[in-house]
Amino acid sequence: MNKILLKIGGMSCSACSNGLEKYLNKQSGITNASVNLVMANALIEYDESILNQKKIEKFVKEAGFESLGLYNENEEEKENKTQKINFIIFTILSIILLYISMGTMIGLPDLPNFSMHHNSKNYAILLTILSFPYLIYGFDIIKSGYKNLIHKTPNMDTLVGIGVISSFLYSLYGMFMILKGNHQYVENLYFESAAIVIFFIKLGRYIDGVSKDRTKDAIKRLVQITPNEATIKIDGKEKKVTIDEIKKEDIVVSYAGDRIAVDGEIVEGKSHLDEAFITGESKPVTKSVGNKVIAGSINYDGYLEYKAERIGKESTISEIVRIVMEATSSKASIAKIADKISGYFVPIIIVLAIITFGVYLALDLGISNAVSSFVTVLVIACPCSLGLATPLAIVVSEGVCAENGILVKKSEILENAMKIDRVVFDKTGTLTYGNLKVSKIYNFSKLSDSELMQIAGSIETKSTHPISKAFTEYLKENKLETLEVSEFENKSGFGIKAKITNNEYHLGNSKMVSNLEIDNEHLQEEEILAEDGNSIVYVIENKEILGLIGINDIIRDTSKELISNLKECKIEPIMLTGDNIKTAEKIAKEIGITNIIANVLPTEKADKIKNLQKENRKIMMVGDGINDSPALAISDIGVSITSGTDIAMDSSDVILMQNDLSKILSLIKISKKTIRNIKQNLFWAFFYNVLMIPIAMGVLKPIGISINPMIAGLAMTLSSLTVILNASRLKYIKF
Repeated sequence: MNKILLKIGGMSCSACSNGLEKYLNKQSGITNASVNLVMANALIEYDESILNQKKIEKFVKEAGFESLGLYNENEEEKENKTQKINFIIFTILSIILLYISMGTMIGLPDLPNFSMHHNSKNYAILLTILSFPYLIYGFDIIKSGYKNLIHKTPNMDTLVGIGVISSFLYSLYGMFMILKGNHQYVENLYFESAAIVIFFIKLGRYIDGVSKDRTKDAIKRLVQITPNEATIKIDGKEKKVTIDEIKKEDIVVSYAGDRIAVDGEIVEGKSHLDEAFITGESKPVTKSVGNKVIAGSINYDGYLEYKAERIGKESTISEIVRIVMEATSSKASIAKIADKISGYFVPIIIVLAIITFGVYLALDLGISNAVSSFVTVLVIACPCSLGLATPLAIVVSEGVCAENGILVKKSEILENAMKIDRVVFDKTGTLTYGNLKVSKIYNFSKLSDSELMQIAGSIETKSTHPISKAFTEYLKENKLETLEVSEFENKSGFGIKAKITNNEYHLGNSKMVSNLEIDNEHLQEEEILAEDGNSIVYVIENKEILGLIGINDIIRDTSKELISNLKECKIEPIMLTGDNIKTAEKIAKEIGITNIIANVLPTEKADKIKNLQKENRKIMMVGDGINDSPALAISDIGVSITSGTDIAMDSSDVILMQNDLSKILSLIKISKKTIRNIKQNLFWAFFYNVLMIPIAMGVLKPIGISINPMIAGLAMTLSSLTVILNASRLKYIKF
């Protein structure tokens, strides 16, 4: 399966996005399509053996919309000056139109040559001339409404289009009758209503567009972090190039004050780098030869040469933007409910408008009143506010998460995080820093400690397990050379196996000893190490235990406070670790965890999560994103603590870019506020329609309450604006 993210043109409300989504999901070869109204894009999963981009874009066109090609996060959205100029022109024209048609109602001077009652012909002709440009201005609305009606996916444009055309045609009939001498038809002209409805719709979309652009600010800031130019070294000479010209393996030069251009590895120099935008670490990090650098980091004070490794769409920044974009394009279940309702909403409104028209005629209330009420019902209904209620809140919250170092991969996480009642933590590298040190060596062989550690360290350098770092550091600190290792093999859950000069070695835990059927005479030493909170590593040569090594770690500063806060929120913390029970208990007691699951193989962690889920509990798993991948994937929400350069490797739903466990509580808080905001938006959207549609139908006319199409257009705009402003409040969440 392949994924494609297309930019979509022509969507104006949830009926549009919902209709397109339904149409795409019906097509053969498309496994899943999710259309985002706010971001104006479609995330489509498809079978590449059946479809390609061209065929998918054809489906979009068939549904009545326009594909604007692949969404490009680096493409700066230019301000549309023509749109602004048109808006200013039609604002002035609207003031003139309203003055001529309604000025006398509020005591303004009448225009003698265009008086409604004294020069009705001139009045009718002028209104026709002034209102006709609005049909051109709103042609996109009318065209979209017609196309969606033809494709059986009527939307807000359909409602407005039918209303405007009906009002305009009836007014043309009135003007024709006036020209024939029937001056009483001057009361039946609705040119200004048709025109001002279009103006208010355009006003609402202009405000809506500005608001949507602001919700993308966090993504735009990420894109703009990387520089446009860089300096590369070719045959010892420096050359200025654009960032697009850099290729993998190129040597890039960075001076003090420069931003790192691409992800890479330092080959020369030493400096302090500011990586706060990725890791959240406020202090500059010291970097030297062999260390990785991330595009966008600021080189504070040194000279660096680094080899380009991940460029373009492979870079950390591009990966983050892609994840955020896909998350905002996915749908939470609450959004799907709103979309389903919106899908029925437009046809129901059309039926209600027709019923209203028919009732007015049946009661002999006059065709003029019938047309006015028909148009008002169509215009007052606002599927737009329903459609914006959920996706706008999700997009704003995604931006808040991204700015706070919480990378959420799927929007449903923002809905589900508030339901979590158990958080399961991996120990090493999660509750602890993973900065492991060799704390104790029990040497049972004829080798010296240095010789024993040289063998163990050489084998461990081939491993990716966090414990291997302790051995690597030991070799460096004691200036021990690495021996040549062959036939390296990882024994998941037990340890590792390798050969050095034809001797076979095993390094691992007590399970490795049992698996090799070795009589273990060193359980007392293991117990001593475990009581001090050490992870245990046996060194075995040809089924003989050479030594027992204790590896110790440091608890994260935030762990104890987080566990306390989770308990206050009535969320149970659980430790899940491969360490023995005594080591786990010591760490757990120190930070306040009472529920411990120890001696668990990596392959067994997922089963433990499943067992916890059987108790009807919502489980969040927090791990390092590599060894814990199966458990992270099976949990309700998988959270990984990782550095920016490891993003693509993670199978989790959430990545804590700052390696800060306290962000788990921030995520839960954002989730609660987001869902509350969505429910508020949906309430006001429904309340507005329940209140205004009966008024538009004329139910309250007997008690003197009624509205016309112009007021309906303004009210619809205000409804959408209310939802936009409420969702925007999420930007100011405080932690």
